[in-house]
Formats: sequence, structure tokens, C-alpha cells
Amino acid sequence: MWETRHWRFVFLLVLLTGYLCAQSLPLISAGEAGMDGAKLEQIDRVIEKAIGQKQIPGAVLLVMRDNCIVYRKAYGFRQIYPEKRPMRVETVFDLASLTKPLATATSLMILLEQGRIRLLDKVKLYIPAFTPWIVDSTEEKSDVRIIHLLTHTSGLPPYAPVDELKKRFGSPAPDSLIHYIATVKRHHAPGTYFKYSCLNFITLQHIIERISGRTLQDFSKKNIFKPLGMEHTDYKPSATADCAPTQLLDDGTLLQGIVHDPLARVMMDCISGNAGLFSTADDLALFSAMMLNMGSFNGTRILSAASVRTMTSLPAGYEKFGRGLGWDLNSAYSSNQGDLFGSQTYGHTGYTGTSLIIDPETRTGVIFLTNRVHPHDKGSVVRLRSLVANMVAAAIIK
Repeated sequence: MWETRHWRFVFLLVLLTGYLCAQSLPLISAGEAGMDGAKLEQIDRVIEKAIGQKQIPGAVLLVMRDNCIVYRKAYGFRQIYPEKRPMRVETVFDLASLTKPLATATSLMILLEQGRIRLLDKVKLYIPAFTPWIVDSTEEKSDVRIIHLLTHTSGLPPYAPVDELKKRFGSPAPDSLIHYIATVKRHHAPGTYFKYSCLNFITLQHIIERISGRTLQDFSKKNIFKPLGMEHTDYKPSATADCAPTQLLDDGTLLQGIVHDPLARVMMDCISGNAGLFSTADDLALFSAMMLNMGSFNGTRILSAASVRTMTSLPAGYEKFGRGLGWDLNSAYSSNQGDLFGSQTYGHTGYTGTSLIIDPETRTGVIFLTNRVHPHDKGSVVRLRSLVANMVAAAIIK
């Protein structure tokens, strides 16, 4: 009887240990990771100063290297209205545009590996109503292709008039929004100019869902987040109390566990290719480890090494734009990478105050999460992100 209970206990302990390990990378000292711990601790002063100046209510910083967490800390408050609640390292954040590379671009590359799509495919192959760029003087046509959407060179405008579309089509209305995007006036000929646009990734979402027969939420969860053990990464989080709230709207609604981005929230029912994903710092560290290990982590392969290289390199002919496939390498939006990380560094930011930086050369990831729009959309983290990135890079000894 004792032996039976003993082995049951051991079995449950093994299961529990496996579950906990799936949630986070191991924690090691800065010295073990080849980093200067004293320099990392100096980051606290910079972040706490930003909190004191009310640039942000709080933050979570996680520095990882070689599949291990080196530095992880929570600062300030995750909520200051209507009451103060301290930030925790486990806090769930509205990732905003980090959704683009994590969910949308990664899902697209999985379909590409399966032979179901290619970068040079015309968008109208999947959305027949998608209009080309037409030169007025010659009536010459240029079709928008998948690569144009991924690199923000499609010519689509940056955003869409949410209130006007809601009044016209109702809410939510994803199909009507896609029709609007398909026929909206273009900004420039595809492949000739970089203009960051959320509409690119809403279009990619529609294509992913049409090819796979699944919602982007289901596809990304099944093929990316669940296999990696990213248990706290999803659209429409159920445990909203664990979420850092974002903006207090004019009608008195405090957004908590509800996506901040208006297009995603109003027109896309909170599941969108441009925004809507929620996650924690530890979960993003797991994703970063997968990318640093060329698409595989803990025996689970999400992407091929070829896909990772392609996503995080400047496509031939698109070098001047500074964008990879879903990732930002050195465009005007890449100041979050700071001044010291190498030329292979890539990353992305989110409007709510989130940032992810990955440097393959030093095998380092910097995850800096804030809810700068809480309770009012007034805070800024543009300079702060750069300062933090510089201090992490400077702490690397080996």
C-alpha cells in the first residue's frame, strides 16, 4: 500500500515538475550567463525613474540568454486606477503589435513550409476583390503580393477610420473590414515604399484563416503557443484579473483583458492579425528561445531553420526598408534595439508599451513590458526602451 502511494506521489511530482518547467526557462546568475550582474541591476534605477516621472505605471523586464533567464523583475504598479495594484512578473500584458510577428507572421510561415502559400503569391489569389495599384497616366497595374504585406510595402494606408466603419457596417464586422481594405485607395505602388500599416496584417489574418480553415486564434495556439508551453498566451484571456489594464475610455470603461487597439476591438471581435494577443514575460522568453534555437525548443520544432533565417533577414530588393518578414531589423521603428546590439538583431514593439528584442549573435533576448497607456494614453517609452537595451547589451561580458 505504501509503495503504491509512494509511486503515485513520484508520478504526480514528475508531472508537476514537467508542467512547471514548461512554463518558464531556468533561472541562472548573471555570471553564469557571461553577464555583469551589477550592470543589470543599474537598469532598476532607469526604470524606477521613468515610473517616478509618470511615463509608465510599472513594468516587467526579463533578460534571457542561451535558453536561460538571467534577470527578471517587476517594477511599480500594474494598475493605478481605480486602485493601485503592484506589478508582478507573472502579469499578463496586452501585446498590441507584437501580435504581428508572434501570431500572424509565424502562422503564415508555417503554411508556407506546408506548401500552401508562397511569398510571391498575389493577394488577389486569396481575396479576389483585392485591387491592384494603377498608374493613372498609363493605367499600368501592379498587384500586391504576400511579401508586400509582411514588409509593410503594400501601399495600404496605416489604419482605418473605426468609427466610420462601425457606423457603416456595424460591429464586429471582419468581412466588411476586409472588403474595405481590399478596395481602399493605395498610398503607393507595392514594393516601392515602406509605410507601417495594421491593415497588412489584418489581410494576412484573413488569408491564413482561409487557407487553414481555422481562426488565427486556434491556428496559432495549436501550432505555436501550446507546443512551446506558452500557457498564458492567447487572444481574449479568461483570467482578466491577471492582466495589466490599459486605457480608461471616455465612457468610463477600463480596458482590462480586452484588446486596446480599436480596429481589433471594435471591428475584429478582439481576434486580429495586427493586435489582440496577450502574454507574459516568461512566455515570450520561451518564444525567444525557439527563435534563437532556429525554430526548435525542448524537442519541439515550430519553424524550420530556413524560415527563421528568412523571417529575420532583409529580403533581396527590400534592404532599404529595414524590415524582415513580420520582424523589424533596422527601420525607423527599431529604436527599441538601442545602439549597442549587433547588426543581426531583430525585434518589434507594441503601442501599449511592449517590446521584444532578439540578438542571435550574443544569443540574448530582452523582453520589456509596460502598459504605458494606463490609465490615459499619455506615457511614452520610446527613449526608455533604448536606454534599457543599451544597458543590457553593455552587461554582456562573454
